[in-house]
Amino acid sequence: MTIVETQHFSLDQAHLKSGEKLGPLSVAYETYGQLNAARSNAILVFHAFTGDAHAAGYHQGDAKPGWWDAMIGPGKAFDTDKYFIICSNVLGSCKGTTGPDSIDPRTNKPFGLTFPVITIEDMVDVQKALVDHLGITKLLSCAGGSMGGMQAVTWAVKYPQYIHSAIVIAACHRHTAQQIAFHEVGRQAVMSDVAWNNGDYYGKALPARGLAVARMIGHITYMSWVSMEQKFGRKLLDKQKLGYDFSKDFEVQSYLEYRGQSFVERFDANSYLYLTKAMDYFNLAEGRKVSEIFKGVTSDFLVISFTSDWLYPSSQSQEMVRALQAEDADVSYVEIESDYGHDAFLVEFDDQTRAISHYIAKVGRERAGLA
Repeated sequence: MTIVETQHFSLDQAHLKSGEKLGPLSVAYETYGQLNAARSNAILVFHAFTGDAHAAGYHQGDAKPGWWDAMIGPGKAFDTDKYFIICSNVLGSCKGTTGPDSIDPRTNKPFGLTFPVITIEDMVDVQKALVDHLGITKLLSCAGGSMGGMQAVTWAVKYPQYIHSAIVIAACHRHTAQQIAFHEVGRQAVMSDVAWNNGDYYGKALPARGLAVARMIGHITYMSWVSMEQKFGRKLLDKQKLGYDFSKDFEVQSYLEYRGQSFVERFDANSYLYLTKAMDYFNLAEGRKVSEIFKGVTSDFLVISFTSDWLYPSSQSQEMVRALQAEDADVSYVEIESDYGHDAFLVEFDDQTRAISHYIAKVGRERAGLA
């Protein structure tokens, strides 16, 4: 069992895409493995929407390891016997990095809605400052799934000279109308909760019901039709026949309620609003043709998608691949058969490990001179 500790990096100020400035900032991060003498074996890993910096190993006293422990460690996809892995909590989160639940030094109260609206690019800029702080001038790779994949591709576009490769999993180059729509319903659920109080609920009753409903909606999008049918079907909940009332009849109802309630216990409602908004603003094209996004990109790419992911479908990954190929980028694409839907990147470890471990070894040899 590997015991790890969360570390913190302080940044005086961040210049946000909106034009606002934010600071000072605290950034929570963890590292795994050892940085080599040449500082050439570092890989930056990004968490998804509600994740955190604790990607692998155990904190003292934990019963469960970090969220990607099956992928990070000795002999795993991100082999800590060979590579130095970094994972930081994103700007705007509630898991150790400055966000809306942090104390505003101007008022000595939580920011709430006075926290500036952030973007994926802002998250990446803060990560760049952390990498600089660690004395790393070029990353061997950066990798992530879902919102983490958005960060990976943004690194490749915004800081091409600072990475050798990007591993983009179950992600896109921009949010679609459908993806924005699901997030908007979730945000409306939170903001419709009376306890939300225009974001000023700290030290008071939490907007628990609204946040729970938002998570229930979101969780449905993370699963596939097949996985839900296999797991629940029309199984009844502790009863032999339908109640013909508005009590819970089906197991799937109880499951979603559990997911919603457990989410309330570990995540901040305002962070939910800010991070979903950041994803909705995500659009690397911004008035350009998709084929023009990757002009000037110098890194290699591995793009991975999953057959049953209808939230970030393979067609979006394939669109990125075609745009990269149009720029003669070195891009590998893998579509993995899975019934797990969007959550597959957190479940399908064997296929991802085969693809990623071989890919990183190849990049290490060809781009960074690693054995």
